[in-house]
Amino acid sequence: MKAKTGSILAALAVAAVAAAGAADSGADVARLTGRILGETPMIADLQEMLDGIGGRLSGSPACDRAVEWAAAKFKAAGADRVGTESFTLPNAWIPRGAEASCVAPVAFPIRLAAAPGTAGTAGPVEAPLVDAGRGDAASWTALGTRAKGAIALVRNPEMKSLDDLFAEYMVARELLVDAGKAGVAAVLIESSRPRGLLYRHTMTFGGEIDKTPVAVIPREQAERLLRLASSGPVKVRVAIDNAPPAPVTSRNVVADLTGAERPDEIVLVGAHLDSFDLGTGANDNGVSCTELIDLARQIRALGLKPKRTIRFALFTGEEQGMLGSRAYADRHAAELPKHAAALVYDIGSGRLTGFFLNGREDLRATLDAALGHVASLGPFVNLPDALDGTDNFDFLLHGIPNLVGFQDPAPYLPDYHAESDTFDKVDAREAKAAEAALAAVVWELANADRPLPHQSRAEVEKLIEATKLEDQMRAFGQWDDWTAGKRGVAKK
Repeated sequence: MKAKTGSILAALAVAAVAAAGAADSGADVARLTGRILGETPMIADLQEMLDGIGGRLSGSPACDRAVEWAAAKFKAAGADRVGTESFTLPNAWIPRGAEASCVAPVAFPIRLAAAPGTAGTAGPVEAPLVDAGRGDAASWTALGTRAKGAIALVRNPEMKSLDDLFAEYMVARELLVDAGKAGVAAVLIESSRPRGLLYRHTMTFGGEIDKTPVAVIPREQAERLLRLASSGPVKVRVAIDNAPPAPVTSRNVVADLTGAERPDEIVLVGAHLDSFDLGTGANDNGVSCTELIDLARQIRALGLKPKRTIRFALFTGEEQGMLGSRAYADRHAAELPKHAAALVYDIGSGRLTGFFLNGREDLRATLDAALGHVASLGPFVNLPDALDGTDNFDFLLHGIPNLVGFQDPAPYLPDYHAESDTFDKVDAREAKAAEAALAAVVWELANADRPLPHQSRAEVEKLIEATKLEDQMRAFGQWDDWTAGKRGVAKK
């Protein structure tokens, strides 16, 4: 967190009030953002969750505790209805331990973090190390029969942007297929972060567990191993112990502020409550969860009555492939046509620079008007790009107007899924500003005279084509369900 935020936040609150006071809706936004930018329990809530519960793997006892904690917070905030909604994770991925070492030509320990969605080794495995290059098809072909029974080390460039992050995900499925065909004993992936940082690198995206053991090792140790391998044989020992995969129940938290005039119309505001376990899930995505809890608290404290219902949803199963938000869409299929919009926060506590329109250029004017109430928190640039990989996605496929907050990724990426994603990395000032901007957009959508239009299946198909989402959907294993009509707007 940044020091000396009080005077800065007070100045922002005054500026927000001045910018928003011209119209009645603007006056409501000014009152709301003024409270949010002042002293609230949001950051204290965050510390309580992160330090008191920690990392929150879906299907784990810690995630269950977080669900109960969040539901209690929404009840204390004064929500009209608070509940939890169960769904089944096909396979809970729970790590129990991992260790590795270089055995020859020199002995030294290797730190590692098992990769979610992959199997354990069923005991220690000692085998020759082979250089699998970038893990692409050409690299496996070049290895030939040397890969069988070996431990493959995959090179990985340093991650510096969101594009780099998505590129790391895009190759995961193909890497597993090729490694399985090659018959390797295990795969070690070079960390994309410097200075010895480890993180959980998700390898599967639908709750499945691949049979090939995979782990991330520190960048510096990977480079050492590669240098050794360039001049002679290297042998390593790896032991990865994960709990046997089994179906498990997980839960979303859902809390409503009931609309005064159109209670059946819903503006959904979402974030994911689950996280990986190396750190405590601070910027991914605990901070967004406590922003939502605080937004509900401040609306209720002011006695504001939205025309439409504002529904807060904290999803689990996000890290396994947005399974919680998909389960929500399936469970609420009958009322999805009454969802006026879905907004999602999932990029930490960097400065909010605008929103992703997710291919919906028709949302720009409404969004610009809403953010105009908090112009002093900007400037804001709203991007046309469509996102896959967070909890807006099933709402996009259902044709529901959907937005994702775009926050500066620079302070988010280094700690993404890593052991360093902890409370001290959260920027309190920017988190509160992001909550205030979210409040302005939510209030605009909840009180607009007319809801924004939904898209038909044909329109969603055009959006997918125009925004080039197909490649991501294929890489994440979503394409077949979409084309078969099992996901998103139904085929007619």
